Amino acid sequence: MNHNDHVNLLKPAGLNPGGSWADLGAGSGAFTFALRELIGPTASIYAVDKDRASLNKLEQGYRAHFGDSQNLNLVSGDFSRTLDLPSLDGIVMANSLHFFKDKEKILRHIREFLKPGAALIIVEYNVDSGNMWVPYPLTFETYRTLAPRADFSDPRLLAEAPSRFLKGFYSAVAYRGSK
Repeated sequence: MNHNDHVNLLKPAGLNPGGSWADLGAGSGAFTFALRELIGPTASIYAVDKDRASLNKLEQGYRAHFGDSQNLNLVSGDFSRTLDLPSLDGIVMANSLHFFKDKEKILRHIREFLKPGAALIIVEYNVDSGNMWVPYPLTFETYRTLAPRADFSDPRLLAEAPSRFLKGFYSAVAYRGSK
């Protein structure tokens, strides 16, 4: 997948410019760059990853691509634990939820980072069984039953893309409930 593919997986969400967003499990920034393209230079983006080397690579690429990293906040940490983040307008989780067996617990945890009504966009492999690299993927159908149990709205399928591994990807958006 390339940058345009990443943008096209997020674009159907119809994101508004600005706000505060996080990319949980940002890695070297493929979806951070796509998110920045869609929400613009006035938005604050928190790129969260456990691997500091990946975050350093993300920052270098971000500066090269966008000219500066003024609105980029690097957070070296595990998003399944307590993080010092502001109340967010949205979160992108691209290929990060599939590392957790208890996805409902993780979704309940990360929803606390979101303002009521804020967006959660996931990008995942569209299969329910994985391998050693993608241990716990979930189909969109599985996510449709999971998200409301974690106090998110019914997810809306945004886009699908082929993959050389595990069939293909999908992106979906759901919104935090008001509880």
